[in-house]
Amino acid sequence: MSTATALSKTNPPVTCGECPIRHRAVCSGCDQDELAVLDGLKSYKTYAKGETIIWAENALTHLSTVVTGVASLNRTLEDGRCQIVGVLLPSDFIGRPGRSAVAHDVVAATEVTLCRFEKKIFEGLLAKSPAIMARLLSKTSDDLDAARDWMLLLGRKSAREKVAGFLSMLVRRAIQQNGMPAEDGATIALPLSRSDLANYIGLTLETTSRQFSQLKRDGVITLPSQRDVHIPNLANLFKEAAEPDRV
Repeated sequence: MSTATALSKTNPPVTCGECPIRHRAVCSGCDQDELAVLDGLKSYKTYAKGETIIWAENALTHLSTVVTGVASLNRTLEDGRCQIVGVLLPSDFIGRPGRSAVAHDVVAATEVTLCRFEKKIFEGLLAKSPAIMARLLSKTSDDLDAARDWMLLLGRKSAREKVAGFLSMLVRRAIQQNGMPAEDGATIALPLSRSDLANYIGLTLETTSRQFSQLKRDGVITLPSQRDVHIPNLANLFKEAAEPDRV
């Protein structure tokens, strides 16, 4: 299978060895021979903002890793109400080997580029590559830890702690990705609109906006633009989120 070239100009095709998420994705433990095999099997696909990547319960044909952009996991109730139950960032994995479908709609919150493998082919690779299997298990465990943390945020944290906790999650991922020193300030781009963020953290839009304003007033954050947030002191943000100040 040849590598697809239908990527945007800002996300050009790359070999596995040059991939920007190479050291965080499921292939991070692969040796050069394994990477060469993956290079020949992968394909890229880009989705526009708002486009559904996978519908819940539809047949799953590919397993994928987010290369660039942000996607949301959505659950729609029978009466039409929709809840965002998760956010997928670069290096996050979509789909589960051995399962024929996913439980949630996966929707592009921004333009999203995926590195995809045909499901049956990838499942075959798992049997031959302990490195991929181990990394996939590790990422699944990380997902479980994140889900437990989010249960705490939704169930026990105040509105202020919820907003700070979401920003804290983004900052920690940015530090992991960019190697940014924890003592430095950080500027992050919000991957969700204010209304989608409110949906995700279980608040109204008005309450979410009010918490942003209060965090700004108290010097915890500044707002250079509608979607950018600057955190001058990371320890202060982690304190507001009621989280450990270590990264």
